[in-house]
Formats: sequence, C-alpha cells, structure tokens
Amino acid sequence: MTAAEHRHGAAPGHKNVLCLVVSTGVGAGLVLNGSMRHGLTGNAGHLGHISIDFDGETCPCGARGCVEALASGTAIIRHALALGRQAPLTADAAGVAAAARTGEAAAIAAFDRAARALAADIAATAALIEIDIAVVGGGVAQSGEVFFERLARHLRCYAAMPFLKELRVVPAELGPDAGLVGAAVLASAGISPLATVLARGS
Repeated sequence: MTAAEHRHGAAPGHKNVLCLVVSTGVGAGLVLNGSMRHGLTGNAGHLGHISIDFDGETCPCGARGCVEALASGTAIIRHALALGRQAPLTADAAGVAAAARTGEAAAIAAFDRAARALAADIAATAALIEIDIAVVGGGVAQSGEVFFERLARHLRCYAAMPFLKELRVVPAELGPDAGLVGAAVLASAGISPLATVLARGS
C-alpha cells in the first residue's frame, strides 16, 4: 500500500510519508527522503505495536496498551460492546460507524477512542522522523468522517510542536487495489523487500 499511495494515490510529491492500514489490526509503511524503508527484517513501520497506554489491556502480541488494541476495527467493536452497544448478527466496524452516524453514544465513544489512539501514534512518529503527511487506509478508514473528523481533531492536540503544525492526515485513495499497485511500483523499480531480507539473513 505504501509504495502505491506514495506514487499513485494520496501522497505523490511527498518525500516523507507514513501510510497506515487500520483494519482488524494496525500496520504501517514508511517513505523517508523519497525511498521506502523496509528495515532489517522487513518490519519497519510496525506502529500497531507501539504502546501508548502503559496500564492498558494486553494486546495479542503480549505487550500492554498497544495502538492496535485501541484503534483496530476489532478494538472498536469490542469497546462499543463494552459500553453497552447491542451486537448485531454480523458485528463489524462499518456497523459501529453507521450507529455513530445516528448518534449512538457507545459507537461514537468507541470511534473517538480509536481516533485518539491513532492520533497519538501518528504524532509520535511525526515527531521522531518529521513526516510530511499520513495516509490512512483499511476498513476503519472507510468509515469516513465518523473517523477522520475525530482523528484530525485529536491530532491537533498531540502534534503540538511547531514543526508538526502542517502535518496532514488524509484517506488512502487506491482501496483494495493498493497492494497490487504497490507491488508493481516496487517491481518496476527493481526492489524486492523479501529478497533483501533473505540476503541479510544469509
């Protein structure tokens, strides 16, 4: 997704980009100085497992207070149910978003908590590596303004340093095609993240 959105989607022309997928989990990719950054094992940008709540609930990874345990679609559903939302036969983030649009308090609170967690994550990353823009895709991003209005509002609180004031968060543009487009972008540039990781391990 990151290569795709950087080249053909929401972030062409930006040299320092954070792309996040917020769905059943939270994953991310990084572009720094115009180039993809994969890391030694291909896991650079694993922002879903940064802890932002030291006393928070235990994440499936074993750590406490991970962003993924607060901001993923699964976490949104779980929190809405804990606040009293009645579970439909098919509980998903889209259903919680629809309920939030009608003013249901539990649904609104669940999305607000998720947006706040992700805003803190994005702001911390931006403070560390000074990104130009954050692009958010995945199932939760498809909730539209229910999510993005809250995300932008919380980001203004967390991105408080003067050099972060111009930081923008935008929805991804390429949808489910992003993976294929990104693979094509990397292939056309002769980049193979898997080959790089395997070579380092040999």
